[in-house]
Amino acid sequence: MSRPSKQTIALNTRAIRDFRRRLLAWHDANKRDLPWRRTRDPYHILVSEIMLQQTRVAAAIPYYECFLRLFPTAAALGRARETTVLRAWTGLGYYSRARNLQAAAREIARCGFPATYEDALELPGVGPYTAAAVTSIALGKPHAAVDGNVKRVLARVAADNRAGQADADALLDTERPGDFNQAMMELGALVCLPGTPKCGECPVSRHCAAHAQGSVTEFPARRVKRATEQVKIRWAFVEHNDALLLAPPKPGGLWRGFWHLPEISLERPRLVARLQHGITFRDIEIEVYTGRVRRMPVACEFVPKTRLKRIPLATPLRKFLKDLEMERQA
Repeated sequence: MSRPSKQTIALNTRAIRDFRRRLLAWHDANKRDLPWRRTRDPYHILVSEIMLQQTRVAAAIPYYECFLRLFPTAAALGRARETTVLRAWTGLGYYSRARNLQAAAREIARCGFPATYEDALELPGVGPYTAAAVTSIALGKPHAAVDGNVKRVLARVAADNRAGQADADALLDTERPGDFNQAMMELGALVCLPGTPKCGECPVSRHCAAHAQGSVTEFPARRVKRATEQVKIRWAFVEHNDALLLAPPKPGGLWRGFWHLPEISLERPRLVARLQHGITFRDIEIEVYTGRVRRMPVACEFVPKTRLKRIPLATPLRKFLKDLEMERQA
């Protein structure tokens, strides 16, 4: 269990009040009009926060809107088939988010949305940041949300890479916790940028220690990236009677929950494509071969091509089939 962080921001009570006032005034005047900001439905806000964990705002918007058309309530998401949910999530990546979100929806449908931050932490896939964000925005609970953007703002305000939750808690405006959390995130997303921060546009630059020292770009410290693992896979592309040989979803592995081409031996294999795909710290090279099947694998089946749009396909397979269709139509 990690130790609670210690406050590193050296602002007195008066300065903190001024920080809050300036930040909220800036946010009220400059906040982006985002679809999840037009609601206080905790389920809808939870969907947005889960999507935004690994996805840029612009990319998340159409997925968010489509997802809620399909699953407007937690009950609707909870009773949907996992394959339907994964298909709606296709393109966002990190599919464990979708599975956890559906599990959380079932809990919400059964017991209602948690009334406290502590209870929200019990939902599948919900950690301290998500619990704080959702409960502060939807329910007005006074918990500071610290994501990557907020962490960067805190590190610069304190001129200390150790800045974290304790500093966010100290700065939080408990009368407008949801607005304050969103303002901190917005400041990091639009002004306090990683590479070249726009200090001249920052509403709280007078309270920023790194700005005063001329050392803004030194915070936060750069993290050492995990070494990338190279993975090589051979897929077999076999068609028969307008159907495609596919391996069904498995509970584990790279393509968990998704149909994909099988890794089987072929007679006289012929290379038809090389695909590149990245998953977290893995760079995956996929060689796709065509040929005759030596022995029909037990775990695979021929799926009619008319069904392919209705089942969740692994992302590189979906891209391969799209390129193949365009090539054949040319």
